[in-house]
Amino acid sequence: MSDKPVHPQQRYLRTPEAARFLGLSGRTLEKHRTHGTGPRYRKLGGRVVYAVEDLLAWADIGLRRSTTEQTNGVVHAAKPVPGFGSLARGRRP
Repeated sequence: MSDKPVHPQQRYLRTPEAARFLGLSGRTLEKHRTHGTGPRYRKLGGRVVYAVEDLLAWADIGLRRSTTEQTNGVVHAAKPVPGFGSLARGRRP
């Protein structure tokens, strides 16, 4: 048995719907996926889907109360971030 909770009502969104949900373009969400800076996703056959709870968790990383708030969480831009994400692992200095 798995320790993961079962989510019988889990809702999944395809890339265009997930992007609209976050207020991003579909292309931006695809770039985040490529660079490893975006929300968690699942591959179901040839389709990419996002769980609504994963989209909310990723968006909450950037949650702030003020511009002066010190926090460790950063939602990175949709570009390669040195030392972060899937593309950084295979890169040579």
